[in-house]
Amino acid sequence: MINKILLQSILNKYHLGVNQSVKWVINNNNLEIDFVSPTKDIIGKVLCSDFKLEDSEIAIYDTKKLSNLLSICQGDLLLELEKSHKIYTKLNISDASFNLTYALSDPLLMEKVGTVNVPQWVVEIPLEKENIANLIKAKSALGETDNMLFTTTINLDNEDICEFVFGDEMGHNNKIIYQILGDIRETDLKIPFNSEMFKSILQVNKDMEEGKIYVSSMGLMKLEFKTDTIYSEYFMVRKAETSF
Repeated sequence: MINKILLQSILNKYHLGVNQSVKWVINNNNLEIDFVSPTKDIIGKVLCSDFKLEDSEIAIYDTKKLSNLLSICQGDLLLELEKSHKIYTKLNISDASFNLTYALSDPLLMEKVGTVNVPQWVVEIPLEKENIANLIKAKSALGETDNMLFTTTINLDNEDICEFVFGDEMGHNNKIIYQILGDIRETDLKIPFNSEMFKSILQVNKDMEEGKIYVSSMGLMKLEFKTDTIYSEYFMVRKAETSF
């Protein structure tokens, strides 16, 4: 059995509104899902322990449709698989009221997710839930732009400061700056990122108990989140062009 809220959280953490097709790998009650965004600018992973399903590799072709099916369920869910000719073809989901069937795809048809050559991080930022809420608010207040500039500096108290600048720097455009203390090994960084995807990642990880952001001088950002049972990570590539 798995709780509906937990399963929906897993889907949300990799779907991000755009990532539909993934492969679930279940081994010894541990679930692993690797994913890449359609634009190839985000690669990530979601892990879940205590995932009650038989050892298998199953292909979810349309995550949105699976999420829509789950929306009518409540409480604890029983998940069961059916196979044909050694390939899993159906995921059966049942709660106290409904019996659902989701048609699975062939795992061989799923796009292979590459690996990330992890660079040396020059910035490490611990995240609190308040930080996540404030960053989401800042982006939401300037919904007309997808620009976010990440910068590093030192304040008058000689503290390492990381700034998230939302908006466009050019002319008289509006902007919002949010500051967080961090461990900085390189100051004067100025790296643009996509604020829409940044916000989407934060929104689906608001339930986190521990979170961190890492940034490299080459323009790669890693976001990492942990709960009691779920670990999620996202590698986000800098924007190629920006108005900053």
